[in-house]
Amino acid sequence: MSCIETIQAYGLRSLGIGERLLPRSDFTLCEQFTLIGSGMIWNIYFGVVALLIGFFFATGLALAKTSRNRWLRLPADGFIFLFRGSPLFIQFFFAYFLFLSLKRTNDFFDPFTAAWLGATIVLFCNTAAYSAQIFYGALQSVPKGDLEAADAYGMSGWSRFRRIVWPTMLRLAWPSYTNEAIFLFHATTLVFFSGFPAWQQRGDALYYASYFADKTFNPFVPYPILALYFVLLTLLVIGGFGLVNRRLNRHLPQTARPRLRLRPNLIR
Repeated sequence: MSCIETIQAYGLRSLGIGERLLPRSDFTLCEQFTLIGSGMIWNIYFGVVALLIGFFFATGLALAKTSRNRWLRLPADGFIFLFRGSPLFIQFFFAYFLFLSLKRTNDFFDPFTAAWLGATIVLFCNTAAYSAQIFYGALQSVPKGDLEAADAYGMSGWSRFRRIVWPTMLRLAWPSYTNEAIFLFHATTLVFFSGFPAWQQRGDALYYASYFADKTFNPFVPYPILALYFVLLTLLVIGGFGLVNRRLNRHLPQTARPRLRLRPNLIR
């Protein structure tokens, strides 16, 4: 099988399209690149969906955390503390068995035991908690002069938040939020090793990398390929978030614009 035929057969295998059986022997470099790259589709899906939903939920949590109303502040504090205080792997583990227990009582929860939904919910909650803490710190750092200027112009309520507070919060929080987004994409590799099964061997990138490592007894080929894919994905995230960062800071002088710096989370 040529490399082009391999890509056609396995390029979308993680989605159930193409060849159903995995290669069993005589693994080629093209097969490993293709199948691991196919699994990256799921990693990108988990990261993008969790980020999009988690961004808005994190904004709401940060506002609730700054509220004087204890009925808003205390639940937000509890949610943030719970998901920041426990390891992500344990969250996957407990969430899967919770959804499995609910599935036994009601068929409505059947999709929740699948990775595409259940794992996405866990990732969404986790990134929302960390992002909310980042946004909360940014809200606390909004210059009082900006708020006083808004009051002088007669802005209040939603108008002041939309035109002054929220843009300033994003500008201050964006470098740290970029690092959170990078970590989230890296954390998606935990999904299929934490309870959520890979249905019909339709796993993520790490699933296929582990498959080749187990079959060949040589981890020094598939895992570097996996690392290369994630390095490229990280560069795309940095580039995309960098464009947004420049947009948020377009009104500042070039020398005063904050630069994005990669600070990986070594322990979380």
